[in-house]
Amino acid sequence: MNPPIVIIGIGELASVFAKAFLRNGYPVYPITRNMNIAKEAEDVPEPQLVLVAVAEKDYHETMKTLPARWHKPLVLLQNELLPRDWLIHEIDDPTVISVWFEKKKGMDYNVLLPSPVYGSEADLIAESLAGIEIPCKILSTADDLEIELVLKNVFVFTINIAGLILEEGTTTSMLWQKHEKLARDVANDIIVLQEFVTEKSFSRDRLIEGFVAGVKGDPDHKCRGRSAPGRLARALEIADQAGIKIPIIRDIHRRLIAES
Repeated sequence: MNPPIVIIGIGELASVFAKAFLRNGYPVYPITRNMNIAKEAEDVPEPQLVLVAVAEKDYHETMKTLPARWHKPLVLLQNELLPRDWLIHEIDDPTVISVWFEKKKGMDYNVLLPSPVYGSEADLIAESLAGIEIPCKILSTADDLEIELVLKNVFVFTINIAGLILEEGTTTSMLWQKHEKLARDVANDIIVLQEFVTEKSFSRDRLIEGFVAGVKGDPDHKCRGRSAPGRLARALEIADQAGIKIPIIRDIHRRLIAES
């Protein structure tokens, strides 16, 4: 039998990965929020991989409790993820997947684009997801991964923050077709923030092209989700700490305050 795969956090997205791993012949060992991770690591000392599938807000607290023996086979999938988010926990080279499919309660998963994945377990991730018809794109370098993570951040921050001042139910295709200037302006502000936190420069044209590909991948995706207010707050926090001007996002914030 194949060695077990540990999944920390058993939400909607984790259920998709669990199905993929089981279909590929790997036993899955779930860890819920009520379980002691250190104790479970004693029972499963050498898993094939450890997938951290908790929500973005729970990521850092979970990582603080992760046993050192589980660092090497680690797989991460959170939105808003950048290299600094694992380096701060003294983890150098996890496998990371930028997830471009969604899973909501009561609905099957929906693929927007092939999900880029990089790291030692990339082949297993891609093989397992392919078994349930979710395509992946295996990346060659850590730099390629960073660009893909920045692109995903630009996508989710832009649609969420722009969606806060648009009509309820506005989709990504409506955002791009009817409010392209707003989308571009918000995206440019987000790119400035991403360049600050990564200390790197990126091709704006490439990131906007990637954003449009995401829009075309799921044109009916709602812009304003539950995470939107939090993402606006985090963008403002980064900008305030760094003294960065993000005029469009600040204007959106002012408009929301005036309307409240």
